[in-house]
Amino acid sequence: MKKLFFSLSFLMMISISLNAFEDHSEYLEGPFETGKDVTAACLECHEEQAESFMHSIHWTWMDENATVERNGKKVAIGKKTILNNFCIGVGSNEPRCTSCHAGYGWKDDSFDFSNSENIDCVVCHDQTGTYKKSPPGAGIEVKGLDLEKIAQSVGPTSNETCGSCHFYGGGGNNVKHGDLENALLTADRKLDVHMSHDGADLECTACHKTKDHAIPGTALSLGTKSSDLVQCENCHTAAPHKSKMLNKHYTAVACQTCHIPEFARVNPTKMEWDWSTAGQELDLGKDENGMPRHMKKKGSFIWDKNVVPTYAWYNGKSERMVLGDPIDFSKVNYMSEPVGDITDKTAKIFPFKIHKAKQVADKKHNYLLTTQVWKGYWEHFDWDKALKVGAEANNLPYSGEYDFVETAMYWKINHMVAPKEDALECIDCHGKKQTRIDWVALGYTEGYPRKNGGRFSQKR
Repeated sequence: MKKLFFSLSFLMMISISLNAFEDHSEYLEGPFETGKDVTAACLECHEEQAESFMHSIHWTWMDENATVERNGKKVAIGKKTILNNFCIGVGSNEPRCTSCHAGYGWKDDSFDFSNSENIDCVVCHDQTGTYKKSPPGAGIEVKGLDLEKIAQSVGPTSNETCGSCHFYGGGGNNVKHGDLENALLTADRKLDVHMSHDGADLECTACHKTKDHAIPGTALSLGTKSSDLVQCENCHTAAPHKSKMLNKHYTAVACQTCHIPEFARVNPTKMEWDWSTAGQELDLGKDENGMPRHMKKKGSFIWDKNVVPTYAWYNGKSERMVLGDPIDFSKVNYMSEPVGDITDKTAKIFPFKIHKAKQVADKKHNYLLTTQVWKGYWEHFDWDKALKVGAEANNLPYSGEYDFVETAMYWKINHMVAPKEDALECIDCHGKKQTRIDWVALGYTEGYPRKNGGRFSQKR
């Protein structure tokens, strides 16, 4: 009965969502010369929606509610300002990075975030599948589109519209996340029980439930608090199994840990990126997955498929490096990592991808540096010149002395949920010969944990 109620409620929700979008063909008559012309037509009826969107993270690329404390002050973080160990950062690279911004014309720090005419409505609401943005165009659409047809098609967001940006972070399909890629658009149940057409056939917003353009869910590198999470128990119960033993695991083990045994199960994902070899003419060919081992513009890479996650305690909060934080050239510097340990009863063992890199840092100031790569290093291959521009764009002093330092970032694994028959079994984690989980690294004294007070946690 509960399952039937859930199904009927979910279908009603979808029905209401779809009915909220009327046929716009009678309201939106072209011709439209540009995407901004389409937005102008949208604003005639949707000023209130535009206002709510301009308060969303998808517009601001900042989350004022996600902060870290530095020198007694709270520092807001967001995609707009933080660094990563892929293409480094947005500042000074706007025309390329902002091709995934839901707006038009963010080419430098003069972009007007208060002007609703800059909103790109159709990038999220196009139903034709033909709308495209120019990769180096600061969010401007490519030429030759039938904008009238696209405008008249508008409807709810879809896996296709969400994926047009989120599948391609880091410079290509599945590069960054490892569990988000275009194979999910045609996935069968074996790949993902939620998004597959022969499975639940869900759209992204079925889990990332949206209100007034606020979309829950965030990468570990951006969100710092548990309220940003999309939880499995939002749809499933906290005791979804018939087995009491499996349900007990829920107190210490995240659903994803058992139900996503591997990620990057169709296309490879980037696991390591070495910027120190950029600018060199190296002929390293392609790896066994057909992926390049080196590019002059970007350096050297290691890719992998069917990757077993790294497991760590996670209580929903994260630590985040911000601009100016000190680094240590003698060790790996974590730019983002989960918070939690074996003593934290709010934490669970969670699966992650760890992306490692060598990236440039200031030798005198001992912090990571931003780099102008687009229309910068990728054209002249002069690190010093690229670093000066990048540092200036981010108001970060540059000493003129640089070197490369090892970094790492944690990325949550939430997608590519396998069917229950392919979930991990007891022996996969608790067998004496298992290599999947390093129990000692998680804080256990033995090769595998023993039951302790109803929670699987044996303190060291």
